[in-house]
Amino acid sequence: MKTKNIIFELRSKKGFSQDELAEKVFVTRQAVSRWENGETVPNTETLKLLSKVFDVSINTLLGSPRQLICQCCGMPLDDTTMSKETDGSFNEEYCKWCYADGKFVYKNLDELIDFCAEHMANENFTPQEVREYLRMQLSNLKYWKNKK
Repeated sequence: MKTKNIIFELRSKKGFSQDELAEKVFVTRQAVSRWENGETVPNTETLKLLSKVFDVSINTLLGSPRQLICQCCGMPLDDTTMSKETDGSFNEEYCKWCYADGKFVYKNLDELIDFCAEHMANENFTPQEVREYLRMQLSNLKYWKNKK
């Protein structure tokens, strides 16, 4: 879906007029109209404000052009699983289980692997196989690369 349709749908769901939305994000009604007609796209700062007003990520506002994954555990991210900063803004890099209340939940990779292995091991994969797989995959994610 295109940004113009997304903004229109979100505005309509909230019951806002173009004037009301414009006031909330400090632009003119004409700017909102241009977004909804596909003539322009909101700038970065306005996208951040729209994200807060509609409680959706910037990625969602832009039509989900990127498949986001948690840079700690590798889980696919959407607006329901994405973490938020203490100010309520979305953090598009981490899930709400790895990053909560402005803090990372897992202090080291072994702690995360222990938690995941407990839930992932089954008749097809032993806990040791799961641990080896997770260590190989997770160590490539941004959070763990930065911890080295």
